[in-house]
Amino acid sequence: MTIEQAGQQAGARAAPASHPAPDPSTATPAVPMVAFQAAGKRYGPAGEGGFTAVEHVDLTVARGAITGIIGRSGAGKSTLIRMVNGLETATSGKVLVDGVDVGALGEDGLRGLRRQIGMIFQHFNLLSSRTAFDNVALPLEIAGVDRQAIRAKVGPLLDLVGLGDKAGSYPSELSGGQKQRVGIARALATDPKLLLSDEATSALDPETTQSILELLKRINGDLGLTVLLITHEMEVVKTIASHVAVIDAGRIVEAGRTFDVYTNPQHETTRTLLAASLKLPQWLRSTIKPQPSSGDRVLVRLVFYGDTAFKPLTGRLVAELGSDVNILAGAIEEIAGEPFGSLVVSYSADPEVVARASRFYAETGLTTEVLGYVA
Repeated sequence: MTIEQAGQQAGARAAPASHPAPDPSTATPAVPMVAFQAAGKRYGPAGEGGFTAVEHVDLTVARGAITGIIGRSGAGKSTLIRMVNGLETATSGKVLVDGVDVGALGEDGLRGLRRQIGMIFQHFNLLSSRTAFDNVALPLEIAGVDRQAIRAKVGPLLDLVGLGDKAGSYPSELSGGQKQRVGIARALATDPKLLLSDEATSALDPETTQSILELLKRINGDLGLTVLLITHEMEVVKTIASHVAVIDAGRIVEAGRTFDVYTNPQHETTRTLLAASLKLPQWLRSTIKPQPSSGDRVLVRLVFYGDTAFKPLTGRLVAELGSDVNILAGAIEEIAGEPFGSLVVSYSADPEVVARASRFYAETGLTTEVLGYVA
């Protein structure tokens, strides 16, 4: 399943035509930038003693798009992204970059491929003995570029990432966000057509994370660079990625437009990741139960987008169920540039009340998700 196909198959859960979402796949050439074809990676022998990190992944990454792969720690996302630049070799299936089979390349071919793929890392991977300028220059030096051409290249790259005045600074003199900007400039030094981001914001505070994501989005727009990022943070995906794939136990369990997946998740893993990102009060989060007991209340997330965003549905729900409805949390957000709102409400878990609410949701087209039960 491709990300583009998954988005098309979403059908009823896609944003209404009155509020269309940008979809870079409409302009994608026949050959995607990255294609996983039944790709798998196994460590050790078959059967006992071996470990399968990635299993039968079919996924494409559109040229010029920002695509996120999200999953918990150990889900296989780092292995998957390292298969793209040949740091890990698929033990089954294929990984194609711009139509080239990565696994079929020899050492010279891999070196050529890696010059076309930039990579930024969670912990920056800067050389402490080299200045910001010299860290950015390193891949050019390795490629044999002469010093004059390096000077002409590195200065504008540092300007691009907002560090033109830090060229002579060493990593110990830079903040975490500045180090990551140096890492991004270094990844761009060889004019790559694909940028891989391996948990690039995980070591940063929220404000710095936002600035780095804005930089990546600007680079994507200005340079037309394809960006493939992995993360365990739903906030990162919804801020920057037009498309997303969810990985669990080495398999892609859901994929599509970020807006579609976020507003109407289909797989339990996706719902769990989304629940963790909900801005619920801690006292409420700690009391949620998976199954109801006598007298409990059901906790429901209501999602508003497209036509439903302009209808007084909350008031109508209260009228339908009576004063039993409590509003516990709410937010208006943007997902991949599209606005949407959400409310978390609770009401009696009595089967008759739940049935009335379900009929109301079906009649109005309101998207909902049961988060659990509270006393």
